[in-house]
Amino acid sequence: MDSLYLLIPIALVFCVIAIKLLLWAIDNGQYDDLDKEAWRILADDDPPATTDKIEQDTDTDNKP
Repeated sequence: MDSLYLLIPIALVFCVIAIKLLLWAIDNGQYDDLDKEAWRILADDDPPATTDKIEQDTDTDNKP
């Protein structure tokens, strides 16, 4: 029973900290656009290589 006098206030402090962190994250816009990050990983950031660049690379490899 004596341990409850210590554990209940510690649990309440953890709950208050978690709620404050959640409210801070919401106020700073962490949850504004959840779909953007899901689609960003599928987007192709690198431009496609041109055939001129590939031909130049193969020509320099054949020279002694």
